[in-house]
Amino acid sequence: MGWFWATATEAPPSKYAPATASTKSSTASACPIDHSKLPDACPVKHRGPAKNGATKSNEVWNPLNNMPMELSSETIPGQKVKLSDKRTISTIPRGESEGEGLWEYPSPQQMLTAMYRKGKGEGIDETAVESMVEVHNFLNEGAWQQILEWEAPYTATTKVEPRLLKFTGRPQDLSPRAQMFLTLGKWFPSYFSSQPPFDRHDWTVLRSKGKDQGWDQVRYVIDYYAAPDDEETGMPAFMLDTRPALDSIGAASDRFGAWAGPLWKKAMGEAEYHQPQIDQQQSPQPTK
Repeated sequence: MGWFWATATEAPPSKYAPATASTKSSTASACPIDHSKLPDACPVKHRGPAKNGATKSNEVWNPLNNMPMELSSETIPGQKVKLSDKRTISTIPRGESEGEGLWEYPSPQQMLTAMYRKGKGEGIDETAVESMVEVHNFLNEGAWQQILEWEAPYTATTKVEPRLLKFTGRPQDLSPRAQMFLTLGKWFPSYFSSQPPFDRHDWTVLRSKGKDQGWDQVRYVIDYYAAPDDEETGMPAFMLDTRPALDSIGAASDRFGAWAGPLWKKAMGEAEYHQPQIDQQQSPQPTK
């Protein structure tokens, strides 16, 4: 479970170079995160009654991310703050081939517009939208870095980097692990939190079978938790619990290895074993 501080604009290190792009991008290039509680709104997935530009019943929705094929950058009637319409390209490879590029995040204007379309824009502080986008993007990058750590043994064998095929948000569905932690929190409050995750995502990752030999699809579950504010800056912090779903014997083996590996290494007096879902700690550079 990694810790991430929401103070920043820089993503965790990756071999992929982040960049910016205009809103005229591929229709499938929406961001791979769709929670509705960070921080109280996020412009993806949820349809329903809305004000000031309600969702159209004849809109075409993308099955890869449960979002409209086109993200609107139109300003909201009465909007007082001019927001950027520039989209940031993530470090996350999209689809099965390099030609499909990288997933893209919504611009601040798209986020605000989508919040209103979902009926969640009333009373929103327009000056805070850009910070919301920064947190949103940063958590995406953190989740992907954790997935890369899980995938590292397979990547070392095939020499082919994993890619993200699709994703979905399941904020109302507690994962079995989250349910277990909640139960343990009631009995052992000093060791386990009694607060549920504020969101859950399922990401379908493409794992290479070997160069030009196709892909296996691996589902990852990501639980998003609020953490205590940073003591030095007072900024909010988050914990991500990222792991392969127990859909196969291989996934069960990977998770068992991440749990048992440190115990075995310690018992054998070997170098510290790195657990992808626990050891990662990152703090981006503060906004200047």
